[in-house]
Amino acid sequence: MAIKKRDFLVSITTTKSNESSRSWKEKVEEADRLELERIALFPTCLEKKEREELYKAVKLSKIKEVPFVHLRSDMSGEELDFLVSDFKTQVFNIHSKKEYPYPVGCSKHKDMIYVENVYNPLNERELDNFAGICLDFSHLENDRLLNKKNFLYNREVLKNYKIGCNHLSAVGSVLELDIEGFYRYDKHYLKKLSETDYLKRYPLRYFSHFCAIELENSPKEQLEVIDYIYNILKS
Repeated sequence: MAIKKRDFLVSITTTKSNESSRSWKEKVEEADRLELERIALFPTCLEKKEREELYKAVKLSKIKEVPFVHLRSDMSGEELDFLVSDFKTQVFNIHSKKEYPYPVGCSKHKDMIYVENVYNPLNERELDNFAGICLDFSHLENDRLLNKKNFLYNREVLKNYKIGCNHLSAVGSVLELDIEGFYRYDKHYLKKLSETDYLKRYPLRYFSHFCAIELENSPKEQLEVIDYIYNILKS
């Protein structure tokens, strides 16, 4: 697969990073000023009312498409319908049911939904019920560093399923406590561009046409991250 700039998406990410106090409203406003037309949405920490506010803000901006959305357990089938019809969403990702319940009524869109590798090894029986894998590179790298068994297992599973979308985050050099209470190297706030150098370790076939930058950094900073990643991958 040839890497294209269009494959990388700036995101509005809400992971309650300890490093970033910028609200999703500020990020949408900045995306609008930058005249971004395509973004990814990670409403990971937003309840329904605030998600509705987010959607309204996006519709009022210059953003025309949201091709990739991270789902939450409290989303309904109607909300997914809305995202497809109003934002031209093409792919969704979910966590394993072992980690979070599936969104109610998501089965209608199962051919658009990809299961993310997070804390647990990928479950092939579960993957068979959806479109394939949402490969989060930073989680994969974290397993390589801290959980070799998970890493080797998931790497084998990746041979058998479609990788339909990706999360690209930072991997630091020291262990940090995440919001779930785990010490990890992967994180959602990037301090220096070299924290994405680990991506060179992985084959281009692991990258999809929907590579979302899952970082709390500003849209302008994410554009710099995209330029950096694009250049290290094509070299």
